[in-house]
Amino acid sequence: MERLTTLYIDKESHKFSAAHYTIFSAYERERLHGHNYSVSARIVAPMGDNGFAADYNVYKRRLKALCDALDEYMVLAEDSPYQRIEDLGHAYRVYFAEDEMFFLKSDTRVLPIRNATVEEFSGYLLQQLLLVSEGDDLREIELCVASGPGQKGCASWRKP
Repeated sequence: MERLTTLYIDKESHKFSAAHYTIFSAYERERLHGHNYSVSARIVAPMGDNGFAADYNVYKRRLKALCDALDEYMVLAEDSPYQRIEDLGHAYRVYFAEDEMFFLKSDTRVLPIRNATVEEFSGYLLQQLLLVSEGDDLREIELCVASGPGQKGCASWRKP
């Protein structure tokens, strides 16, 4: 019988600081601000003959790399139905309602998400983790992004 084990990874180093605004409707959004986000994961894998299920170090490095890729950037939601992002070469021009905003490309990450929320960030990071974990013998992953103590969004994947 296969024995499954659950690993929890919640390291201080798995964090990123990012600026964003959440869009509430076609005419209402938050002001530009930032958060110190923390990322954690729950990984379910079969117990191996060597006494462990998955190499913690591999997943710690992968999560750290995902966080580093977003750290100290302005995050824009590419798939929002309420804003339009125009590439100007050196900058992005963003149209929202009556607003026109400019962000340097070197300071900005445009992500394939609908809104800059912990729910969307967790789904995006989970998909990125799955891409680099392809071929690993995993059964489940839950990835959570917190924007502060007691406030997080999580996305889950389960092997079909």
